[in-house]
Amino acid sequence: MKAVIPVAGVGSKLRPHTHTQPKSLVPVADNTILGHIIEKILDAGITDFVFIIGYLGEKVEQYVRRKYPQINAEFVVQEPREGLGHALWVARHTYEHESNLLIMLGDAIVDVDLKPIIDAPTSVLGVKKVAKPSLFGVTEVGNDEFIVKVVEKPKVPKSNFALVGLYKIVNPSKLISSLAHIIKEDIRTQGEYHLTDALMHMIKHGEKMVTWGVDHWFDCGKKDTLLAANATLLNRPRFRTNDYSERCPGCIIIPPVSIGEDCNITNSIIGPNVAIGDNTTITNSILSNSIIGSYSELRYAVMQNSIIGSDASFRGFSHSLNIGDSTEINFSQ
Repeated sequence: MKAVIPVAGVGSKLRPHTHTQPKSLVPVADNTILGHIIEKILDAGITDFVFIIGYLGEKVEQYVRRKYPQINAEFVVQEPREGLGHALWVARHTYEHESNLLIMLGDAIVDVDLKPIIDAPTSVLGVKKVAKPSLFGVTEVGNDEFIVKVVEKPKVPKSNFALVGLYKIVNPSKLISSLAHIIKEDIRTQGEYHLTDALMHMIKHGEKMVTWGVDHWFDCGKKDTLLAANATLLNRPRFRTNDYSERCPGCIIIPPVSIGEDCNITNSIIGPNVAIGDNTTITNSILSNSIIGSYSELRYAVMQNSIIGSDASFRGFSHSLNIGDSTEINFSQ
């Protein structure tokens, strides 16, 4: 089985971080978004990967080849970028002879055991119950528990189970035929060739598909969901047992926290839910619910719910005051 990971998107909702970094390489917890996805797939026993790249794709390829030399990686360039269905069509030659195919979107972290999904006898679509299904692709299930309909961002949703960017496809050749159909007939949704339209074509022609509920799903294309993913991943047991006291003199560490290698952190309060990259310097600062990139420098910073990119520098205010009676000072304006 091969795993296909589309990572061609621009990531406009994560600006300014994605001006210089692909969205999939934005850090979260102790890894990147893409790193978490790759390691979950590796844990399931899959070592053959296809990465569909586009915007800043050379950085994705360099990252994968450097950090995961043990995998068999192919890279396909999607240009122009005309949707997920188009991405999979461009890469069809890499998986057309496979008997099964795993597709995981490169900007979403899904908390689920992949092994039973891989072993399932039918095609599987990962889903999660959401409050606003009109913002996502959604599934509708019949009385026999097979999927009867998939719709991309319906105006009037008939289901609140959203697709989470996880797909196990039995007989990928059928997917390729359906992708060929939507492209030949120019079937677009909101101007793009969507995978949901190809899946619906497969269902109409007898393909059996089932839904698979996931525990946690984070569409990491926005700041709020990226920070939520960071907090959830950091709350796993291994992050609560890390002892950084010797590495961070004069600091108070409030778990869960992840601190990279070769950092210089002094006289600060770090945590909870803070991830710090490698080779970062932090002095006289208070940080919570934040992600700090590698090779950055923070001094006199008070930050919460913040994302600081790599190679960034921030210096706040340091005051020495001698204040008399009946005085009011307000630095907030």
